[in-house]
Amino acid sequence: MQAPSVGGVLLPRGNGQVVRLSRGASLTDFAEKINANPASLVQVMLNLGEMVTATQSVSDSTLELLAGEMNYVLEIVSPEEEDRELLESFSIEFGEDEGGEESLVSRPPVVTVMGHVDHGKTRLLDAIRKTNVVAGEAGGITQHIGAYQVATEVNGEERAITFIDTPGHEAFTAMRARGAKSTDIAILVVAANDGVMPQTIEALNHAKAADVPIVVAVNKIDVEGADPTKVRGQLTEFGLVAEEYGGDTMFVDISAKQGLHIDSLLEAVILTADASLDLRANPEQDAQGIAIEAHLDKGRGATATVLVQRGTLRVGDTMVVGDAYGRVRAMLDDQGNTLDEAGPSTPVQVLGLTNVPGAGDNFIVVDEDRTARQIAEKRAARERNVRFARKGVRFSLENLDEALKAGLVQELNLIIKGDASGSVEALESSLLQLDVGEEVDIRVLHRGVGAVTESDIDLATGSDAIVIGFNVRAAGRAAQMAEREGVDVRYYSVIYQAIEEIEAALKGMLKPEYEEVELGTAEIREVFRSSKLGNIAGVLVRSGEVRRNTKARLLRDGKVIAENLNIEGLRRFKDDVTDIREGYEGGINLGNYNDIKIDDVIATYEMREKPRG
Repeated sequence: MQAPSVGGVLLPRGNGQVVRLSRGASLTDFAEKINANPASLVQVMLNLGEMVTATQSVSDSTLELLAGEMNYVLEIVSPEEEDRELLESFSIEFGEDEGGEESLVSRPPVVTVMGHVDHGKTRLLDAIRKTNVVAGEAGGITQHIGAYQVATEVNGEERAITFIDTPGHEAFTAMRARGAKSTDIAILVVAANDGVMPQTIEALNHAKAADVPIVVAVNKIDVEGADPTKVRGQLTEFGLVAEEYGGDTMFVDISAKQGLHIDSLLEAVILTADASLDLRANPEQDAQGIAIEAHLDKGRGATATVLVQRGTLRVGDTMVVGDAYGRVRAMLDDQGNTLDEAGPSTPVQVLGLTNVPGAGDNFIVVDEDRTARQIAEKRAARERNVRFARKGVRFSLENLDEALKAGLVQELNLIIKGDASGSVEALESSLLQLDVGEEVDIRVLHRGVGAVTESDIDLATGSDAIVIGFNVRAAGRAAQMAEREGVDVRYYSVIYQAIEEIEAALKGMLKPEYEEVELGTAEIREVFRSSKLGNIAGVLVRSGEVRRNTKARLLRDGKVIAENLNIEGLRRFKDDVTDIREGYEGGINLGNYNDIKIDDVIATYEMREKPRG
């Protein structure tokens, strides 16, 4: 097979050579890797039936198509790998403690509370922190991720435990997965009256995938119908065998509502950590960790809750969190107290970032503001490329016109704004997973943290998008502008409601499906010839009714001999009528169709829209 040539110029053939590209790369990036002219790759894509510009971010499948055509093996670099390579270029190693064994000191365990919705995760955290989170939650569902540190006494020694509070709704699956990755131990909450439920298994799988030890909190032991033994039996099937049954998983029966045995649960966490984990970190190095949550505060600007995993974070440090960076102006603990420094396993809220990072983004402390800016800008550019590559549905040149003309593809464009990046990300991921058939596509044009602004309305106006505000409202003149431009802005405070309404809107965009409904049949008893109207059938209506201006087909000896006819005229005696019912006689005019005989049957029907399930 010859190498592809464009304009007589032979392009380099890969012979199975590996080309590494990041997600959302362009043809120019590909051309640089193989020493080719980007314009020639544009031509190759054109020959393959795809119109792509040289600098446009393209999808993985497009890059694979091009690589296959030129006999290269494409390797898409994962975002984590790319990030590691980026940090290495600045001589930064993320995820490793500096120094030897002597530099490491003990740190508190980081715990995630997981389990099925309504099994009492938030109530348990309330009981642990002696505060009430539920009161401020819409619909009693935890909407954000927070982090809290508590102290407990074990064997006469005071020990700290850090809790990451992950939301319970299934839409936060991805967030919970991240929560598990930043976690040392998972507490699996199972209600004693309900037993193991679908989300219990899902949470368990996340914890197992992250290779995290599990402590089971059997909650609601004070409720009627509670059966803690049944829970132990059910979880045995999933590989969690209680210590009393000879296994190595600690089960603690609790009542979060009554505050029963909470101390025993915290002790179980510490004992599990001591038995199966070596929790140590170097507090002397530059701080590194993960962003648990981030939002835009009216008075404070962009704030992020970060969990320090190694090193010590201090006020005045320059940090990079995802694609945000800045100098730490202030740090607050979960009680709102200001801190000067935060060591390993300490969750703090950080003020002073340029913009709102994403939940799950890693953070590092660097020496110079310039380095921080460069890392943040490269991360932002990478994220932008990935977003552009995902944009819209791709067509080949052959079917693009047909698809547009036939209206085969419809899109619902969305702009999502929320109070916290975790909520926005979870809502976006849930909406993109909605499946209402292939005809309708959903596109998130923009997502962000903070109030709905005039620029959001501008974007919505130009792209016929719907704006979703999750726990935020329109700021300044944005509301009047939306009204003036006719932009649909919807506000939600509970994630279920947003998903349900958008799903309904998507179903409404689907082309209606029609089904045929038989109206009636008429047997031809006589054929009358009219010079003006052609042949007229004298009929007896055998079933249902025959109505004027409905569709009909003609049957002869049980076989259809004519389709798509119209009942253009109906008469009873000398009067024009709109319908003739079963058992009555009358005359039917089928318009220009005259091939009718005695004993033929006229079957009438109409097309009715089918309701979508």
